[in-house]
Amino acid sequence: MRALVCKEFGSTENLVLEEVDTPKPGKGEILLDIKATGVNFPDVLTVQGKYQFTPELPFIPGAELAGVVTAVGEGVTSRKVGDQLIATTQIGAFAEQCVVNEHTTFEMGNTMSFEQAAGFAITYGTSYYALKQQANIQPGETLLVLGAAGGVGIATIQIAKAMGATVIAAASTEEKLDFACEAGADLRINYSTENLKDKIKELTGGKGADVVYDPVGGDFSEQAFRAIAWDGRFLVIGFASGPIPAMPLNLALLKGASLVGVFWGAWAARSPMESRKNFDELIEMIDGGKFSPLVTEVYSLDDYKAAFASISERRAKGKVILSNE
Repeated sequence: MRALVCKEFGSTENLVLEEVDTPKPGKGEILLDIKATGVNFPDVLTVQGKYQFTPELPFIPGAELAGVVTAVGEGVTSRKVGDQLIATTQIGAFAEQCVVNEHTTFEMGNTMSFEQAAGFAITYGTSYYALKQQANIQPGETLLVLGAAGGVGIATIQIAKAMGATVIAAASTEEKLDFACEAGADLRINYSTENLKDKIKELTGGKGADVVYDPVGGDFSEQAFRAIAWDGRFLVIGFASGPIPAMPLNLALLKGASLVGVFWGAWAARSPMESRKNFDELIEMIDGGKFSPLVTEVYSLDDYKAAFASISERRAKGKVILSNE
């Protein structure tokens, strides 16, 4: 089979597309023919050796995929050959086939394509866990989404609207904000031309945002936290802009607000049944017409450099997919 192989930590430009041995499923594992794979910012960090998880070299990156079961290992009871599944894995997804544990898979539902399904697990899983378990967001509350046009940003907007929240999208260009509003955002802030803190206050009648969803980090994190409402929850998702902000903790005291870490992968590993319940609820929302996962850029495996460039250069709007179809 063909696979993208990382032989040294560094730029995704150094990945090599080559023939490798097809893996065989072991006990409790299944082999999937990969139809499509989601590309995420953590994949870039993993290749650079900068992510929380550092695999041994050489390795095949890629953490989420959709495909068809072609073989099952000893003791597998919940999956069978021919099942169409979404799967998550630490590594191995940027290939034509991949072995995963049967318990890290779930069914695609009735309405998603393989491309939609491939980009679903990490972004929608992270966003729903953040809003449901970590923020306990309530109908009528106001949510500010930084980096609103990116993959997790769009997922968060869609889920938050399905949960009854009012959503303020914040992004760096009018084009990105148009895209976020098409996805369901109610209000918008261009933080390249407007003062983020002042505009949040203006849009919320001086109250501030009840929940802030921040996958960006950098300079805008503190501005957003300064405009959080009393008893607000600031969700720390990631640092796509690069710098990790040094937040003045007195702001949490003065506003009675919480800084809440969101590490979906670690939580899902610790709470697999709750994670599966979250996915069941998400699939129910999708099949019920609450929203449809957005895929904006689909590349072939051969064109992986363009896919990674879209992510690394923060040009991507919505979800980037590598397809084997």
